[in-house]
Amino acid sequence: MAGNDHRAAVPRTGALRWFALLLLCAAYIQGPVTKILDFPGAIAEMTHFGLSPAPLFAVGVIVFELGASALILIGRWRWLAALALAGFTLVATFIAVRFWEMPEGQGRMMAMNAFFEHLGLIGGFILVALDDLARKKEANR
Repeated sequence: MAGNDHRAAVPRTGALRWFALLLLCAAYIQGPVTKILDFPGAIAEMTHFGLSPAPLFAVGVIVFELGASALILIGRWRWLAALALAGFTLVATFIAVRFWEMPEGQGRMMAMNAFFEHLGLIGGFILVALDDLARKKEANR
C-alpha cells in the first residue's frame, strides 16, 4: 500500500507552490508598486507607448496587475486571473518589446531576451490556469 502512495514520500508542497506563484507574479507586483511610488514616471511610460489618456492607463495597469496577482495568490478565480495576465503580457510585450525594430547590437539582444522571457511568463500563466482548472475538476468528482 505504501509503495503505491507517492504522497507519503513527497513533502507538503503547499507553501512551496504558493511561493512559486509569488515568484511568477513578482513582476506584476513590483511594477505597480514602482508606478505608485513614481506616478509621474508611470504616466510618462504610458505616454511613451502612445496610451492615452496616460493617467487612466497608468491607474488601470496598477489596479489590474495587483488585482490579478492577488487573485492568483489567494486562489480565487486563479485560472481566470492567470489567463488575464497571460493575455495582458502578450499584448504588452508586442507593444513594449519590439526588438525586431531595433538596430543590431546589445540593446536589441537584451530586448530579444526580454521578449522571449515574457513568452515564458505567458506559458507559466497558462500552466497555472490549466492546473487550477484540473484541480477544480478533480475536486468536483
